[in-house]
Amino acid sequence: MHDRIIKKDKLKRILTDPRTLFWVWMIIAVTGMTRYGHGRENNYLIFKQVFWHVINQLPLFSFYPAEYFDVNHYGPTFSLVIAPFAVLPTWVGMLLWLVALTLLLYFAIRRNQFTQYQQIFIYWFCAHEVLNGVQMQQFNIAIAAIILLSYYFIETEKDFWAAFAIMLGTFVKLYGIVGVAFFFFSRHKGKFILSLLFWAAIMFVAPMIISSPEYIIGQYHEWYDSLVSKNVDNMFSQGTNISLLGLVRKISGCATYSDLWLIIPGLIAFALPYLRLDQYKNQGFRQTILASTLMFVVLFSTGSENSGYITPVIGVVIWYTAAPWERSKWDIALMVYVFIFCTMAHSDFMPRFIREEWIRPYGLKALPVVIVWFKLCYEICTKDYRKQNC
Repeated sequence: MHDRIIKKDKLKRILTDPRTLFWVWMIIAVTGMTRYGHGRENNYLIFKQVFWHVINQLPLFSFYPAEYFDVNHYGPTFSLVIAPFAVLPTWVGMLLWLVALTLLLYFAIRRNQFTQYQQIFIYWFCAHEVLNGVQMQQFNIAIAAIILLSYYFIETEKDFWAAFAIMLGTFVKLYGIVGVAFFFFSRHKGKFILSLLFWAAIMFVAPMIISSPEYIIGQYHEWYDSLVSKNVDNMFSQGTNISLLGLVRKISGCATYSDLWLIIPGLIAFALPYLRLDQYKNQGFRQTILASTLMFVVLFSTGSENSGYITPVIGVVIWYTAAPWERSKWDIALMVYVFIFCTMAHSDFMPRFIREEWIRPYGLKALPVVIVWFKLCYEICTKDYRKQNC
């Protein structure tokens, strides 16, 4: 009995050791290379060619069937992000790309003011979502990191760098703009606004260094048109619109209404907690706003896809762990529901007929996160986030 307790304690120490967690995530990053070959590295090829297309001043949002299938939807600034990897042989660049993405998110979590318990929970609970992201070589992993870093920099009064992270994410994939949700927590709002303007100007002109002003300005116009077109294509796609918007549209089968009927109430629900000025001083409250932001950006986007759920699932864990009160058995059950029917929804863990006949066609991967977000909205508008006395 005593030996069993010792072994159990030793195993616990190993599983919660930051070095263990680091290497688990690095192994996950490297396993993404199993997708290399036979066209499965397609997303990385799209990313890589963004750099070369900018260098050669070719249209960024056209089809290039001789190079890859599908089409690019990332902004011109992405050419500078991918540049260090694009100049390398494809397999080397892809390997370093996957490691860099995973490292960025790992340290964004590590650097934030989360407790050790929160960090361990995030690393283990979200490991499979990281795997989903690296297998598709997706920049969504970096988007999650960018939002977390935006929050971290504002919390630590480094508004200049918070603005950098926000504008980088915005000019690459738009999603980064949600970092402005933390504006009200800034202690230097004037500096923050000026920094946003500064970095917006830098991000706008930066890709002109490797091309030309006329070409880049033209590509920004093309980017807008491609995103509008993509939004229409996403409406009933099984691969995208895995969101609250897609859930309602795919279940209803209706194409005639505007998503604004859902987006506007969602924005109101998202904004209402900001009226609770007396709660701003409580870290649990601010972290719950962070959790809401991480979920909102995916739940209200028609471009949401399976490999992008690393962002809202991190939000789910923060929601669960940030509360200064003891979580109920219902909350625990809800976390189990998220893990099985969201995190594992598109994996072989889920029976094929459920995955292919229900989850994919109706975007049901989003449903557990939707339920958590609704509960979060209720809690953050009604609960006191002051630390409870023991």
